[in-house]
Amino acid sequence: MPSYLYDLIRSRAPSPEKVFLENHDGRAITYGGLHDGSARIANALVSLGVKPGDRVAVQVEKSPEMLLLYLACVRAGAIFLPLNTAYTAAEIAYFLGDAKPRVFVCGPTKKDALQTVADEAGVDHVETLGVNDDGSLADITRSQDSNFADADRSEDDLAAILYTSGTTGRSKGAMLSHDNLASNALTLVDYWRFTADDVLIHALPIYHTHGLFVATNTLLLAGGSMLFLPRLDTDAILGLMPRATSMMGVPTFYTRLLQHEGLTKEATSHMRLFVSGSAPLLAETHIEWRARTGHAILERYGMTETNMNTSNPYDGERIAGTVGFPLPGVDVRITEPEDEKVLAQGEIGMIEVRGPNVFKGYWQMPEKTREELRDNGFFITGDLGKIDEHGYVHIVGRNKDLVITGGFNVYPVEVEAEIDALPGVVESAVIGVANADFGEGVTAIVVPDNRTPVDEAGVLQALDGRLAKFKLPKRVLFVDELPRNTMGKVQKAALRDTYAELYK
Repeated sequence: MPSYLYDLIRSRAPSPEKVFLENHDGRAITYGGLHDGSARIANALVSLGVKPGDRVAVQVEKSPEMLLLYLACVRAGAIFLPLNTAYTAAEIAYFLGDAKPRVFVCGPTKKDALQTVADEAGVDHVETLGVNDDGSLADITRSQDSNFADADRSEDDLAAILYTSGTTGRSKGAMLSHDNLASNALTLVDYWRFTADDVLIHALPIYHTHGLFVATNTLLLAGGSMLFLPRLDTDAILGLMPRATSMMGVPTFYTRLLQHEGLTKEATSHMRLFVSGSAPLLAETHIEWRARTGHAILERYGMTETNMNTSNPYDGERIAGTVGFPLPGVDVRITEPEDEKVLAQGEIGMIEVRGPNVFKGYWQMPEKTREELRDNGFFITGDLGKIDEHGYVHIVGRNKDLVITGGFNVYPVEVEAEIDALPGVVESAVIGVANADFGEGVTAIVVPDNRTPVDEAGVLQALDGRLAKFKLPKRVLFVDELPRNTMGKVQKAALRDTYAELYK
């Protein structure tokens, strides 16, 4: 039976013998192995009671088998729900309670800690998957058949739910259809000129849209290959460049590589494309990278809810500080948020996007969906920007106070609530401050009560274990009072201005 996304992958696959993925430990998966392996896992999921439309939540370390699990869910008609490996048990409890997955797959060492929250959420099966193809799911899979009758899934059926953060309320599950993923990957294959000859250095996490959908789906639909690293490792990346043609990364990749003496024009001579996204790339990084390597980083703009919206051109000028042009098939407009008035060229307003890449709405949040998805199909991104006279899109800030650090979303309210509960703290404000390594550094501004001693180290120690590592402040600063307007609202823009040079 036809599975819309997987049928497309199958139709564009090269010979079964070609290697799709070479892991850092030397293991390799061919395109034939990818097909057989995903079939076995799909059969394993069905044996656990998974039916089309069921959710499969996954919090495991990066491995080739996690990619096979993703494809197995697509083939079984399940909805893949990847979760950041940094999330704590308390955070996982929310996602499981909200999504109600049939199966939750976690790392072997985490099962004891997570079994209770899974039971409380009503999850039928908790299985494990390790980085060496070990764990209970791997054990079940080994006895399964390599043939699988794919579930009938149309272009509008859901393929994944990715949770994203906002500035208020709890995380929202963005519902992504088979065509949301397929159409965007096909566009990127053409726009970024990917072919079967491409070899991508893949050092991104795969619980995030960038590493999972942008990188993986694009390479699959091009019939290319990937060199698979568990994480950012500048020595390993430079060592692989003579065998590779392309790399996708976040700004941290480029700032760290610029610190490596081995980064030269000669070292990057075999590469044709460096892509950056998930967080703002500082113009200084862009300029220094071109000077050191002779390559211009291609910056693009995407979101969990939309995958990729815009991109600097493959051919043509890649302008530092911009995110390029709308991708083919994607409409971008700048509006007045209050009245939907479309603004003139060069005016700053709300960025709205429309296209086949735009998600279907938020899981079990119809009111939030109506707030952010207009009847005409435009999605209100929450980002402020403009379109210049040459058609390049510029992002100038965010209407909300969302912090994007290292490609991950952090909403300040959650961090502030934890800090405000600490002894010795009157109140706090959490902001994002420009940081060459992370795009933005999570920064906490704290008002102490002057009765109970409190310092930076103590705040950070108290937060450790309460929040995922990427949510922890890079700095905790102390002030006598927070700036407020006449209505008593904390002026975070003023704080960002005050501490704009903190990480420079």
